[in-house]
Amino acid sequence: MMSKIAVIIPAFNEALSIGQVVEALPNQVNEVIVVDNNSTDTTQIIAKEKGATVLFEPKKGYGYACLKGIHYLASDPPEIVVFLDGDYSDFPEDLNEIVTPIINKEARFVMGSRTKELREKGALTPQQVFGNGLACFLMRILYRAKFTDLGPFRAIGWKDLLSLEMQDKTYGWTVEMQLKILRRKISYVEIPVRYRKRIGSSKVSGTVKGTIMAGYKILTWIGKFYFSKWN
Repeated sequence: MMSKIAVIIPAFNEALSIGQVVEALPNQVNEVIVVDNNSTDTTQIIAKEKGATVLFEPKKGYGYACLKGIHYLASDPPEIVVFLDGDYSDFPEDLNEIVTPIINKEARFVMGSRTKELREKGALTPQQVFGNGLACFLMRILYRAKFTDLGPFRAIGWKDLLSLEMQDKTYGWTVEMQLKILRRKISYVEIPVRYRKRIGSSKVSGTVKGTIMAGYKILTWIGKFYFSKWN
């Protein structure tokens, strides 16, 4: 039996790329949800033209957009939820590889790891490489985690997603999810995925403020979990 799969794509001013992202998703996806995070361009219009369900989230923040999509799905939940970015840096056609371990009951959470061998040169900024490396090193030392990346392309079963009780509204969404996967002892696996330079400029790594805030939120979440009761 085929699993019902929904894709959530947070998007802020991604008019140049969102159409390509939606079009590249494989046919096994049952619903594509683009959460327009208060864009000032035609992101919303293009996403609708390509057949996506478009939601509007006025509060800016990656986590706000993801939570909006989850809330929408609650009325008719899928079996698997996939998250990926709207800038066309991920390869949407790799979704089959991301969801297969969950469908085959080999893992309950799957994350696409943007390995150097499959990553286009310059696709990640030096600060992103350093930040991801530091965060994964700390999770490995403090929690015996096996994560090698904080990549946005990821899949999780619906019930497990709800059990995480996600809270972060902005830059800490990805690391919060991974820390809670560890805490809940949810089985996980990483899949090496291709990654290319994004279309347009980054709202996080492309700015000094975004880089500093992302780093702060990531380290805050790791520290918060370390100094709280570990079950």
